[in-house]
Amino acid sequence: MAAVVASLPLLALLLAACGGDSPSAEPEGEPGTAVGGSAVAALDIPADAPLVIFLGDSVAAGLHLPGSDAFPAVVQRDLFAAGVPFRLVNAGISGGTTAGGLSRLDWLLRQKPAVVVVELGANDGFRGTPLETVEDNLRRILRGVQDAGAVPLLLGIRLPPNYGRDYVEGFDDLYPRLAEELSIPFVPFFMEGVAGRITMNLPDGIHPTAEGHRRLAKNLAPELRKLLE
Repeated sequence: MAAVVASLPLLALLLAACGGDSPSAEPEGEPGTAVGGSAVAALDIPADAPLVIFLGDSVAAGLHLPGSDAFPAVVQRDLFAAGVPFRLVNAGISGGTTAGGLSRLDWLLRQKPAVVVVELGANDGFRGTPLETVEDNLRRILRGVQDAGAVPLLLGIRLPPNYGRDYVEGFDDLYPRLAEELSIPFVPFFMEGVAGRITMNLPDGIHPTAEGHRRLAKNLAPELRKLLE
């Protein structure tokens, strides 16, 4: 049975470069101008393979690239080749925020995922959303996943330094604190090796290239593989 890959509308976001102008948050759910529509090559994934949902923003969605180049699809192919197949729903959406992710969560959980990868928060940070609100939304998402019998995998996000020291440090701290509080798997900074690197990002300096997405997949794959195995 071919893999299921649901690609939702995309658009901007990212957690990224040090220095330069700060990226701006985009309207949530607004379609991008260069959305890729290429189909992922069929993988012979068993119908009873675990379902993994990626709840994220335009980074997860792979803005400006074919959906098959976005890191969720790359991780699926890499783990399939390693003998760890899973069905995929890419719920990355343009301008995704923690509030938006929370509002979509119940519908996504009806699909009975085994794992929900949570890649949200950067747009909240770009908008200056109060840290207490970001943390509360993430906590409710993560607990909701747990209550549904699935495992949340939290991806750590960092902001550029020009958002103010107190806000940036508080933002950085809330991800590991939530992971420890809820005893959940955690990738401390999943943009490691990509954020701020010219060769890993598109000309906008914000969104990863195909090579950048392959690096993101490598950052994530070991933790996801442990959960699926």
